[in-house]
Amino acid sequence: METKQPWERIKELFGAALERDPSERAAFLSQACGQDVNLREEIESLLAAHDSNSPLLERSLTLENLESSPVRSIGPYRLLSKIGEGGMGQVWLAEQTAPIKRQVALKLIRWGMYDDTLLHRFQAERQSLAAMDHPSIAKVFDAGATTEGQPYFVMEYVAGLPITDYCDQKKLKIRDRLELFIKVCDGVQHAHQKAIIHRDLKPANILVVEIDGKPVPRIIDFGLAKAVGTEAIGDSFHTRVGGLVGTPGYMSPEQCDPTAQDVDTRTDVYSLGVVLYVLLAGNLPFDAAEWKTRPLDEMLRRLREEDAPRPSTKLGSDDDTLSAAAAARGTEARQLLSVMRGDLDWITMKAVERDRTRRYGTPSELAADITRYLNHEPVTARPVSVSYRVQKYVRRHRYTVAVAGVLVGLLLAFAVVQSIQLRKTRRERDRADRIAQFMTGIFRIADPSERVGSAVTARELLDRAAKEVESGLAKDPELQAQMMRVMGIAYLNLGLFSRAQALLEESVRIGRGAIGEENPGMLLAMQQLAWTLFSEGRFAEAESLQRKVLDIRRRILGPDNDETLSITEDLAQTLDVEGDHKEAEKMVREILAKRMRALGPENPNTLNSLDHVAAILSTQGRFAEAEKLESQALATQRRIFGDEKLETIHYMMNEAALEGSLGKNKESEQLGRQVLAIERRFLGPDQPETAVTLYNLAALDGKNGNTDEAFSFLEQAVDHLPAYALSGIEQDPDLAPLRADPRFAVLVARAKQVAAAQGPK
Repeated sequence: METKQPWERIKELFGAALERDPSERAAFLSQACGQDVNLREEIESLLAAHDSNSPLLERSLTLENLESSPVRSIGPYRLLSKIGEGGMGQVWLAEQTAPIKRQVALKLIRWGMYDDTLLHRFQAERQSLAAMDHPSIAKVFDAGATTEGQPYFVMEYVAGLPITDYCDQKKLKIRDRLELFIKVCDGVQHAHQKAIIHRDLKPANILVVEIDGKPVPRIIDFGLAKAVGTEAIGDSFHTRVGGLVGTPGYMSPEQCDPTAQDVDTRTDVYSLGVVLYVLLAGNLPFDAAEWKTRPLDEMLRRLREEDAPRPSTKLGSDDDTLSAAAAARGTEARQLLSVMRGDLDWITMKAVERDRTRRYGTPSELAADITRYLNHEPVTARPVSVSYRVQKYVRRHRYTVAVAGVLVGLLLAFAVVQSIQLRKTRRERDRADRIAQFMTGIFRIADPSERVGSAVTARELLDRAAKEVESGLAKDPELQAQMMRVMGIAYLNLGLFSRAQALLEESVRIGRGAIGEENPGMLLAMQQLAWTLFSEGRFAEAESLQRKVLDIRRRILGPDNDETLSITEDLAQTLDVEGDHKEAEKMVREILAKRMRALGPENPNTLNSLDHVAAILSTQGRFAEAEKLESQALATQRRIFGDEKLETIHYMMNEAALEGSLGKNKESEQLGRQVLAIERRFLGPDQPETAVTLYNLAALDGKNGNTDEAFSFLEQAVDHLPAYALSGIEQDPDLAPLRADPRFAVLVARAKQVAAAQGPK
């Protein structure tokens, strides 16, 4: 019989003694140790240290000696067996002994990967992680550090397989994989709503367990990368400088940029997209072997600069790979390629889009598109065409369509379809010819023989198009109305309201006869015309037209459709300016509640409604309430989309104005100047948004006694302010400190001239 080494004997007897009641340990040791006094004293000292929570036990544990140590306990956790090891440390199956007895997973962070600052961050992150409560996220029970400062955290033990391994072993079909993946997206969305970004999503961190025979995903290590921020070691790497955190193959392009400072929730959307790619195609977008054989900086550059191949392209590039993938998905190779081509390619490629502004904004948007695919509905990732919508309709109602087809007769159906398609082809061809001729005439202004000595501006092209649209497209009134609407909106965005009004009125007039008043394009033209009238200060006319559009959309689309809610918001703003603050507030609060339920708190339309509620509260002088809501909208907008979006600039401008109304002059001016710098860089000095910011800064400087600077801002703003803002300059209480100055009367006269010029011509 082989004699055990002393340390093995100590480990065995110590573990056995711990499992017994303290009153039974002496008798057990007498029998187990026999005459070996040294062995008994060693075990008794370890038991005494354990019972007194002595740090001596923990002090001896490092990742280097943990497996060979006879004592493997950290606080109330007794380590049973190592279940994983990676770049950040080791994961152990452990048994919690107090205050309750249960099995847990304990992750011990590798030595040399932290300092005091990171320990503080680690402890702070514990509270955020514990706040998450979702069936797809493994619960975090505890977090702390050994007496020598080595961090660890304790979470629910998930005895599951990585999601890709589980799906392949069970040979799950594509639909089953997608339904399981939707649950993962829901879990990540929940964490994002708690302001926690994973930044290391990969199959190894998405385990699947079976509950009542059904697969349930569990996301692990959520928030750990953010809490620890460690150095690159092993398969995963985490770098403090520049925020580089993630796993090769699953990292987003912005994670691969060491200079990036604004990695946001869309980085998790990219990693989810890669997981989806592997679930569908069985391979990473970029060959995993290349991450190990090629220089890291070259792979990071490729990820930032090159587009991944479509999943169907990746699958079809190798017959052996395709056959293996099809077998793991319980289908035939040709059928798998057929399923992948189309919507699934579009969805996956939008999720792994290099440009995050073109990526899905949130995991819930990705999940919603997958749900649409499963329900045979059009997906947002794919350009929509009539034939595509018809195809989706047939898929949803295949049996009804089949019966109808039999009744009508195959021959008759074929003849009708061919006839319609032929007419449609001819119509589209003729329309394409008309557009080409029209655009050729517009761009002739850029021909050197037509224009010599100066560059052509976009404004000049727009003016030329506006002059020629009536004659150039007279043969196609539907297209003519559409082009007039597009150009009218362009003028509106440039703050040229009179030109916008003329084009939009003509678009509505022509469209009524060509496509009818209830056409979606017509309703959009009427809505934009109403907003132009509002911008010109013609509130009664704007309200009348807005109510008309609202009535039609309610009848056709229903009261909760987002287009219906959009025109309702416009009407609420008009009522607010007209003085009906109570009704306006009621309307925007109802819209906000509906969008919160239907779209979630991070959707751009929801944030827009939050901003509108704040604006209407502000007009009632309820500045504190308004500032709270505006601050909430701005914080969410910045976190998801960054500072360089038009909506973000708008929210920043409103926040600055509210801070000024609350007497926070220093904060208001600082934010206002920041907004002005961004607007001048991205919008230019002549835009209405820039002018409104200049106006707000002028009011603030006037209140603070900076008269010369206030007039400087007003002089820059007055030529570009919309009419509704110009009309209030003379009575604006914020400008009261400037009225005694002779320059104020000159500015008021100038404002009246500009307002008159913006009126109808």
